[in-house]
Amino acid sequence: MTAQKKFSVLRDPVHGDIYLTHEEISLLDTREMQRMRGIKQLGTAYLVYPGAMHTRFDHQIGSLHVTTQMIERINLSCGLDPAGLIGITDEEARVIRIAALLHDITHIPFGHNLEDQDGIFERHDSAYRFGEMFGAQTEIGQRLDQLGVTDDVLAILTHGQHGSTRPIPPYWSQIISGTICSDIIDYLARDAYFTGLQLQVDPRVTSYFKIDRASGNLYIDLAKHELLREDILSEMVRMLEARYYFSERVYYHHAKVASGAMIARAVELALSVGAVKESDFYTQTDASVLDLLDRSTRSASPEVRDSVHTLVRRFRSRRLYKRACVFPRYKNEIVQQRLVDGYFAEGGAASRHAAEERISDLVRFATGRNVDLIIYCPAKRMQLKEARTHVRWPGEKEVHELSHYADRIPRLADLKRSYRDLWKFYIFADSDDPALLARVGEIAAKEFAEATNAYSAQLP
Repeated sequence: MTAQKKFSVLRDPVHGDIYLTHEEISLLDTREMQRMRGIKQLGTAYLVYPGAMHTRFDHQIGSLHVTTQMIERINLSCGLDPAGLIGITDEEARVIRIAALLHDITHIPFGHNLEDQDGIFERHDSAYRFGEMFGAQTEIGQRLDQLGVTDDVLAILTHGQHGSTRPIPPYWSQIISGTICSDIIDYLARDAYFTGLQLQVDPRVTSYFKIDRASGNLYIDLAKHELLREDILSEMVRMLEARYYFSERVYYHHAKVASGAMIARAVELALSVGAVKESDFYTQTDASVLDLLDRSTRSASPEVRDSVHTLVRRFRSRRLYKRACVFPRYKNEIVQQRLVDGYFAEGGAASRHAAEERISDLVRFATGRNVDLIIYCPAKRMQLKEARTHVRWPGEKEVHELSHYADRIPRLADLKRSYRDLWKFYIFADSDDPALLARVGEIAAKEFAEATNAYSAQLP
């Protein structure tokens, strides 16, 4: 009798061969996981970096692979010091791997714009969103129930916030979601590969992880013979620097921000007339959501219908709105909070629209030309993640978050400040005429006279 295969092999351009169990393959084959093939990992970044067409589906498989590498190394370390460390059992590994595979399944098209930066919808990683996704009405929920892992996977992905009474050890979640974890290790390598940016992630970083028996925390051991392992510390800092580098070059590139703002405005308009609701986006892909916006607003007022149609058409043809004003945090730290309080998210919609109308009216009066504007105000912290990976520092028995040692690692403070300085308040206009953009910039700067504009359109 021929033995049944325990694993299937997928070929990945970043990691090479990835081995998945038949349980994991059965989860990949659900409708909800297949939807992830249609959601680009970097949203609209392909409009700047044409190769950035990789998807959440690819990334989730890659995260499972890195998770497996981490588990193997954790168990090797435990074998060397079973008194002070914890290993991961086969059953634990089964659940953690499944959680890694599904960790992004609640993402919606252009989700970072609609959730993190614009605050229009609830975050994808909320307990509510995971609860809905893994409910009995979905294929993925039914399959998880058949495997008997629903509660554990929910507990991992929601950090115990989904209502389960069963506590889980900290490392179950920390392997997948943390400052340095399988999620980030994969997406840094994957984003570098598909954007063509020259950045290497050392795969050895997965060999540094251990689990502290006393606290149950995943940590990186920075001590050897009670001396600081500078090589490991520098590799950790290098990964944090790489994440900042991508934030600066890719995640918050101004063209990506402008295109995301256009989609967010179309969604906001469709929501305002009841043409769509948040739950409509849970089953959409990047392509289908554009059709949804066009289709759902056909019976809306001509003003809303035409605005949504124009935004979608311009997005599809990459006729993006251009910068007229940019108010960066590093020049506006004193007024940043007032701008966020007044203009961010759903609560700031009325203020944004009123200011847009005033500026448009003044531009029309001054130039005789109509211009459509988008005031874009992101969340104050955007996607800033603190250095929360636990470490063991030489001479200390307990493990602490890396940020605990920030006074000994000056670069951490520099990175934190640099991340916060990525925040920018934008005025975008539907024109590529430098003279008109310059006029819009002058008028908009007067509208926000308390803030400092750092951008000027280049006249020919």
